[in-house]
Amino acid sequence: MAGRTLWKGTIRFGDTNVPVKLHAAVKEQRIQFHLLHRRDGVRLRQLMICAYEKKPVPVEAQTRGFEVEEGKYLLVDPEELEQTVPEESRAIEVHEFVRSREIDPLFLERVYYLEPDGVLEGYGELAEVLHEMDVAGICTWTMRKRSYLGALQAVRKLLRLSTLRYADEVIAVSSLELQEIPVSDKEIKIGRDLIGQLTAPFEPQKFGNEHQKKLQQLIEKKARGEQVAVLRPRFLQPTASDKLLEALEASLKKVA
Repeated sequence: MAGRTLWKGTIRFGDTNVPVKLHAAVKEQRIQFHLLHRRDGVRLRQLMICAYEKKPVPVEAQTRGFEVEEGKYLLVDPEELEQTVPEESRAIEVHEFVRSREIDPLFLERVYYLEPDGVLEGYGELAEVLHEMDVAGICTWTMRKRSYLGALQAVRKLLRLSTLRYADEVIAVSSLELQEIPVSDKEIKIGRDLIGQLTAPFEPQKFGNEHQKKLQQLIEKKARGEQVAVLRPRFLQPTASDKLLEALEASLKKVA
């Protein structure tokens, strides 16, 4: 499997233990810029400045603090923080299984691939059953001094592990206090027809990162010494509520 092994552990549920290796399933594709001194082009480095003395503070003189009220902090030593680090473990503990569709995408964070670690027994059977039943194992594990909540799922014959946000990290939609928006039957019908015309299989490879492409083009132009024209941004005006039906009909004609 491509990519280096990030972590090794064992999926554990009941009396079953399945050794696995963990690999990243996604990678960042971003152009990185450095902060430079405009006058001489030299890299700038970050310093921690004391707001009172207006002087840089070396690492050995720094500590962490929790603000209990404005301007007042509780100091916490590194040794004290170490006591909160979870106990090291190599077990991915599966606590229960749920229907995959019951996991709201809001809870999903980072995705990893799991491959068998030497021993093949149990891996294939677990992947097959999870895929066939379309269920996910809700599990916990410790990795790099952090505790994680996750969902163990199968895509065909491959096991996949997703980290999950905790319940208190997800903001309930009810907190937005959205007003009910009246929609006519004709608007709904035209909307359905328009979406039906635009519906296609999910093929993410059809869509590129346009922002990254423009950044790359900008860098290449400047590297060749070309002049870069700065264009004014174009802003789209929102469709007025009394023009929504007209806009939907016009959109439908374009894709028909």
